[in-house]
Amino acid sequence: MNSYHRPTQAPHHGRNDRQNLKRMMPYLWQYKGRVLFALLSLMLAKVATVGVPIVLKDIVDHLDIVLSKSTTVAAIPLALLLAYGGLRLVNVAFNELRDAVFARVRYRAMRDISIQVVKHLYDLSLGFHLERRTGGISRDLERGTRSLSSILNYLTFNIIPTFVEFALVAVILFGQYEAQFALITFGTVVVYVSYTMAVTEWRMHFRHEMNAHDSQANSMAVDGLINYETVKYFNNEDYEVDRYKQTLNQWEEAAVKSTSSMALLNFGQGAIIAVGVTLVMIYAAAGVVDGDMSLGDLVLVNALMLQLFIPLGFLGIIYRSMKHALADMDLLFKLLDKKTEIKDKANAKDLQVSDAHVSFEHVSFSYHSDRPILRDVSFEIPCGKKIAVVGPSGAGKSTLARLLFRFYELDEGCICIDGQNISDVTQNSLREAIGIVPQDTVLFNNSIYHNILYAKPDASKEEVLQAARLANIHDFIASLPQGYDTVVGERGLKLSGGEKQRVAIARVILKNPRILVFDEATSSLDSHSEQVILSSLKQVAENHSTLVIAHRLSTIIDADKILVMEKGQIVEQGSHIQLLEQQGLYANLWQLQQEESE
Repeated sequence: MNSYHRPTQAPHHGRNDRQNLKRMMPYLWQYKGRVLFALLSLMLAKVATVGVPIVLKDIVDHLDIVLSKSTTVAAIPLALLLAYGGLRLVNVAFNELRDAVFARVRYRAMRDISIQVVKHLYDLSLGFHLERRTGGISRDLERGTRSLSSILNYLTFNIIPTFVEFALVAVILFGQYEAQFALITFGTVVVYVSYTMAVTEWRMHFRHEMNAHDSQANSMAVDGLINYETVKYFNNEDYEVDRYKQTLNQWEEAAVKSTSSMALLNFGQGAIIAVGVTLVMIYAAAGVVDGDMSLGDLVLVNALMLQLFIPLGFLGIIYRSMKHALADMDLLFKLLDKKTEIKDKANAKDLQVSDAHVSFEHVSFSYHSDRPILRDVSFEIPCGKKIAVVGPSGAGKSTLARLLFRFYELDEGCICIDGQNISDVTQNSLREAIGIVPQDTVLFNNSIYHNILYAKPDASKEEVLQAARLANIHDFIASLPQGYDTVVGERGLKLSGGEKQRVAIARVILKNPRILVFDEATSSLDSHSEQVILSSLKQVAENHSTLVIAHRLSTIIDADKILVMEKGQIVEQGSHIQLLEQQGLYANLWQLQQEESE
C-alpha cells in the first residue's frame, strides 16, 4: 500500500514571469479604452485619498488656533469639514467606478484564455491525451484562468495604486518637511519590501509542493471514480482511499509549513512597520515641542505614514499571491506551449471523395522508436467493398483505424483516399468522410438523443429516430420511462455494453460517411443482437468502403477480403474459404473459436 508515485514539484525553475506577463497583455489590451479609463479613475481616487490627511491637517490647525484664543465658542471650519467629506466620497466613487469599468476587461480575459486553452487541448495529439491525467489538467486549467484574473486584480487594484500613493506621499514629505521624515518612511518601506520578498522566496517551495500534491490527489480521485466498476471488481476501495490519503497527508504537511512560515512573515512585517511609525512619531513630537511643526503637521505625517502602510501591509499578501498566481499561470502557458504534433499543411486542401477507395501503401509505424507496431503494411479497400482485419491481440489491428483518422503521423509509407495522401488534406475534411464504431464506446453524460445527434448536430428528429431503428435500439429507448431524454451517466455507465454499442452504431449511421470503420463493433452484443446488428450494418455499408477490425471471426465471414495480421505484418489474406484452405493462422484461430462456441 506504500508504493505510490511521488509528485514532482510544480515547474517553477526556468519560469519567465516577465515573459508570461507580456503574453497576458493582449488579453488585457483589447479593451484599452476601458483600461485607460480605469487607470484614470485610480489616479483620481488616490489623489483624493492623499488629500484627506492634508485637509485633516488644516482642520486640526484651524481648531488649534481658535482654541488657543481661549474663546468660549470655537468657530467650526465648515468648508474644511465639507472638503474632508467630499474627498472621502470622491475616493469611494472613483474606486467603485474603476471596479465597474474594469470588470469587463477581467472577465473577458478569463473567457478568452479559457477558450484558447480548451481549443488547444483539442488540437493536441491523441498521444498527449492518452498520457494525460484529466483531473490534473482540469485543476491546472482552473487555477491558471483564476490566476489571470488575480494578477489583473492585483496590478490594477493594489500594486499600481500603492505606487501612485507612494509617489504622492513622497512629493508631500520632501516638499514640506525635513528630510528625516521621508528617509525614515521610505527606508522602512525598503526594509519591509526586501524582507517580504526574501521570506516569500524562501517559503514558495512549500506552495509549489502543495499544488503538486493537490493536483495529484484530485487526479487520483477523478481517475478512481471514472473507473468505479474496476475498483469494485477488485475490492480496491481501501487501496484507492489509502493512495488518496497518503497524497493528502503530504499535502497537509506542506500546507502546515506554508501557514507557519506565513506567520513568521507577518510578524516580521508588523515589527518593521511598528519601528518605522515609532521613529516618525518621535521626530514629529520633537518638532511640535520645538515649535517647528504644528499639531496638524504631526497628524498629517502620522496619517500619511499609516495610510501608506495600510496598502503596503496588503502588498505583502499581494506579493505572495502574485508569486502563487504567476506559478499557476506558468502551468497554463506551458500547456499552451505544448506543440500540436498533427498539423494541416500550409497548402492543405479539403479531401474530395468520389469512389472512397482507400489504400495503405507500405505503411510502417511505431508509438515508440524501440517498439514497431506496423511493418510495411499494404492493402486496399475498393469502393463498396468490405475488408476485414483479424489477428491476435497486439497485432496492430486497431492502430490501422487510428492512422486512417490521422491521429498519428506515419514513420514510412502513405495512406491514400481516392489517390489523395491523407497527410496533404485537411483533418476536418478527412474525418468528415470516415465514421467509426469503436470497441470501447464512451458516451457523454447527457441524454441518449444528444449522444446520437452528436454525429450530425443539425439532423432532424426523424433522422435520429431512423438511425436508432437501423441500429435496433429504438424499441429499447422507447421502453425507458424518459425515452430519448434518458441520461446515460458518466461515460455511459447507466447503459449495458451492448446498449452503448448500439448507440454508437446509431451515431455512425446518422453521420452516414463514405468510409466506415467497425473496430470490434459487435463485441459487446449477444448472438441474437449481433445478427440483427450485422444485418443492419450490411445494409448501411452498401456502397461504402468498409474496414472491419474483428476478434470474433464469425462476424466477418462475408467480407470481400480478410487480412490476417501478426506482429504488425499481414501474414495471410483472402476470403474466408480461401483462408481455411490455407490451414494457416486464420484456420487455427477459426478452429479455436469454434471449439469455444461448442
